[in-house]
Amino acid sequence: MANNQVSTRTVGFLLVPGFALMSYAAAVEPLRAANLISGRELYRWWHAAPGGKPVMASNGVAIIPDCGTSTERGADMVFVCAGGNPALFEDKSTFAWLRRLARKGVTIGGISGGPYILAKAGLLDERRATLHWEHLPAFREAFPGVEVVPSLFEIDGNRITCSGGISALDMMVALIERDHGRQLAASVGDWFLHTHIREGFGPQRMDLRYRLGIADEKLVAVLRAMEKNLETPLSRAALARSAGISLRQLERLFKSHIGHGIHSHYRWLRLERARQLLRETTLPVLDVALDTGFVSSSQFARAYTRAFGEPPSRTRLHG
Repeated sequence: MANNQVSTRTVGFLLVPGFALMSYAAAVEPLRAANLISGRELYRWWHAAPGGKPVMASNGVAIIPDCGTSTERGADMVFVCAGGNPALFEDKSTFAWLRRLARKGVTIGGISGGPYILAKAGLLDERRATLHWEHLPAFREAFPGVEVVPSLFEIDGNRITCSGGISALDMMVALIERDHGRQLAASVGDWFLHTHIREGFGPQRMDLRYRLGIADEKLVAVLRAMEKNLETPLSRAALARSAGISLRQLERLFKSHIGHGIHSHYRWLRLERARQLLRETTLPVLDVALDTGFVSSSQFARAYTRAFGEPPSRTRLHG
């Protein structure tokens, strides 16, 4: 239901170096459109950056902020926009600033990798949250006290998290609808040629059939099972049984559609997950190995070095 009394809401954006420009633009542009379409200043916004210095997006575009994280500017909501590897962000003054805002009753949000920074500031404990799928495995390991869901966006009271990309547009349309009603929200979506506004609980990733260009339903079912069982890999025979076909048939499907065998593909999925954990967590290498289905750190190190041309310790060092 729209609010009867219209007042201007102020939104702050904390831009962390390496933030995703698309995610930020998809969050701020709907506010501009809401003002333009309604003919009123429903929203105003400002930008902050650590140290108050120009901040560069992941694509090299720099934005000059209005202030640093010592600002006392007022806001109804503040969104942290981050990308790259948010696990490496360690600015204690920024964490303290975010906690001060939360104590004042400001709604705190995170977009793309931004929820990682909120969690590091202790602002997502016992909360439901989402973030970009790339960061989900490491985030779950690092913050077991956060209820992580692989949705487009989550609104849990005065904490709002968003997986990033164009889902920030879906999130902002939902917030505009909450503030000013469905008609304005629909008009904002239409303004950006966004003909289908997605609910927050929608999936982040494209269905495997489209992502990999595979139409065979049995093979797709097996690939889904693989992605869901990386810590305790299923045997090739179990995968074939789950698809209702013989192991030989399944091997042929992999060679035909994937280009290599079942074992090679499964190992690659597990090693990709391991690389994410090495980059974005401080888990010991042995824990990373066990979490991705390897029985020892030495077995893991050999497979990892063959796949990526460097040992796990070097990936961890370069984070």
